[in-house]
Amino acid sequence: MRRSPRRLARWGWVVGLLLFAAVCCAAPVGNAISAYVALKADEDDGGTAQDGSAANIPSRMLTAYKKVVQQVGTYVPKCRGMRWPILAGIAKVESNHAIGHSIAANGDIRPKIYGVLLNGSGQGGNTTPVADTDHGRWDGTSTGERAVGPFQFLPSTWEAVGEDANGDKVADPHNADDAALGAAVYLCGAGRDLTQRAQLSAAILQYNHSSEYVATVLGWIDQYTAAAEDPDLTNVTGKVRTVIEAALSQRGVPYSWGGGTAKGPSYGICCSPSGRSGSAIKGFDCSGLALYAYAQAGIQLPRTAAAQAGAGQRIPASLGAGALTPGDLVFFAYAPARDSTIYHVGIYAGSGRMINAARPGTVVRLDSVNTMSGYAGGARLL
Repeated sequence: MRRSPRRLARWGWVVGLLLFAAVCCAAPVGNAISAYVALKADEDDGGTAQDGSAANIPSRMLTAYKKVVQQVGTYVPKCRGMRWPILAGIAKVESNHAIGHSIAANGDIRPKIYGVLLNGSGQGGNTTPVADTDHGRWDGTSTGERAVGPFQFLPSTWEAVGEDANGDKVADPHNADDAALGAAVYLCGAGRDLTQRAQLSAAILQYNHSSEYVATVLGWIDQYTAAAEDPDLTNVTGKVRTVIEAALSQRGVPYSWGGGTAKGPSYGICCSPSGRSGSAIKGFDCSGLALYAYAQAGIQLPRTAAAQAGAGQRIPASLGAGALTPGDLVFFAYAPARDSTIYHVGIYAGSGRMINAARPGTVVRLDSVNTMSGYAGGARLL
């Protein structure tokens, strides 16, 4: 009832990534979350929050998500567990956080974001006509319905859940604050406990009746949650702590293809498989970040991810990510049983997370280990 499921289309750039194995590179499309990462990797622009917690979210949108968490209890007092990563996960899939649109200080988004006209034409996957309910007030047409705003509400749904979050006395689905609050109210229902995975899944399913959609949104929620929280280093000491703290200190530094030395960020080279050059960007790629962090503990690593797999004690992929301990290198490969196909490395920070220089257009950040596909085990050097 919310909207027609979106379909992924652009997969071809993955072919040929192995030709670029000399430097750490972007993820192959191997699961739902990686598919959306691949689809949007080249679309994320530079106007994003780069504090290491939400590297792909425009700062004004992130402000809206965080603001709503403080407001939703007023509208749904029984709701539990609303967090900004939940809203971010929905908005990432629905509109890519309105990237490419201007967001005014009051939250108004221009140009307005419209979905396809739900007239049963088949465009965008819609096969059932939906009659007009708002006379074009929100969706700009009286010939039918189309989803609107960064959270892609149907006007009829917005009529039921829309709220004024920015105090201008208008509940506008094209306003970042209002739309985020409406989404929170909608997800909370009569008072869900969103700390419970089953209830969170049910809320997302209500938003869009697709199991694939639920899995994809949950993947983004998990990724944003991992990025938002500092790792617990209470019991991490010595050189392991030195490595992790060195890597964490670089959060927010841009990804640069071929960038990073033992001394810190550096200008990279041209060009990534998607054609992105690092030559004008001072930062790190994945193996450059690992090389830098370990150098701070007096350990010299080879330059590439595949070569780094030969350092230290190898941890087989067959043991699962649960065999990793903080400070281990984490590898990802096209063929996980063959180290020669390793394309990516991260630094394990504990609790299923790694410090990650993921791909062009992002910054160094904390991510879930399952953000990348093709888990190929790890290496323990400390």
